[in-house]
Amino acid sequence: MLDIIGRRRWFYLISAVVTIPGLIFILLTFVPGSGMGLRFSIAYTGGTIWEVHFADGAPAPADVLVVLEEQGLEGEVNRTSFGDRDYILIRTEALGLREAIEVEPAAGAVASAAPGSSAAPAASTTPAASPAVAAVAAASPAPDPSAAPVTELPTEGQIGALATALVERFGPIDEVRQQTTVGPVVSGELIQQTFLLILMGALVIMLWITFRFGDFRMGITALGALLHDVIVVVGIFAILGTFLGLQVDALFVTAMLTVIGFSVHDTIVVFDRIRENRVRHAGEPFDAIVNHSILQTLGRSINTSMTVVLTLTALFLLGGEAIHAFVLALLIGIVSGTYSSIFNASPILVDWHLRDERRRARELAAAPRTRPA
Repeated sequence: MLDIIGRRRWFYLISAVVTIPGLIFILLTFVPGSGMGLRFSIAYTGGTIWEVHFADGAPAPADVLVVLEEQGLEGEVNRTSFGDRDYILIRTEALGLREAIEVEPAAGAVASAAPGSSAAPAASTTPAASPAVAAVAAASPAPDPSAAPVTELPTEGQIGALATALVERFGPIDEVRQQTTVGPVVSGELIQQTFLLILMGALVIMLWITFRFGDFRMGITALGALLHDVIVVVGIFAILGTFLGLQVDALFVTAMLTVIGFSVHDTIVVFDRIRENRVRHAGEPFDAIVNHSILQTLGRSINTSMTVVLTLTALFLLGGEAIHAFVLALLIGIVSGTYSSIFNASPILVDWHLRDERRRARELAAAPRTRPA
């Protein structure tokens, strides 16, 4: 019979090898000027989102990124789809957006605007989320066969220079689907909400498991497994962010909460079997009961996880680039959650139980013995 509990020190070592490098890179995020660690999207740092459609077809995101670099801007570029049209989504530092009037541009050039203007009122606007968000959406009106298409583009400042460079390189822009600037106040609120969501989710899960099984040790060990999974996912993103520029965006929070729920699901399955076997095999050593319970649920846990992993792998390979980071976080978290539920949570519970037994044995041995009269 496979002795997982007897080899638990090896599994602890594997977890340490995986988590310690990631934890180091996470901490490097907070070192000023290190240039290492997590890379946050503009949802967390503040910045400008600009989504446009090119009349001659969407260029490659890498080519658009080259234009951004030529303008001295840092950011990211993705290709998105809406209906049967492909758009280029540009995220960069805050450039400042102001309203402009509608004009008829010359073909292949940026439209002229009234003095002091930089963006146009939208046919369908995006409402501001708060005073810290300045949102202006520009959209082309219904096409008129007898007139040239009308496009409203910014003409002043950095965003105007960027628009001009893009038109010169890739042809006219016939639609601006999204044009938004997120301020630092909103991004700061998102960071606070992210930490609160993850913290509250973990604490509520710990309290529920403690109440459900009537053993606070199970709640604490389940929380330890959750912490392991969070460090693994965030740590790998910190490493990839340092070397590949992978960014953490708003979808990352959704992925983390999903990972937490999935990890707890496997842990509860094992803990529930441990509770049943303690009644059925009363008198057996606790570590033997836990090992037997793990083996009974091992096939179910692996089969369930593999089904999800195969689906996520297909989504990662065939899905759009905009969801790659989200799917990658889920993939890493599902694998880590399955591992921690089997090889971390239950072994830690065994070590805690055995330590309590040794402590009680020492207290009993040290207690004064009274002789009968």
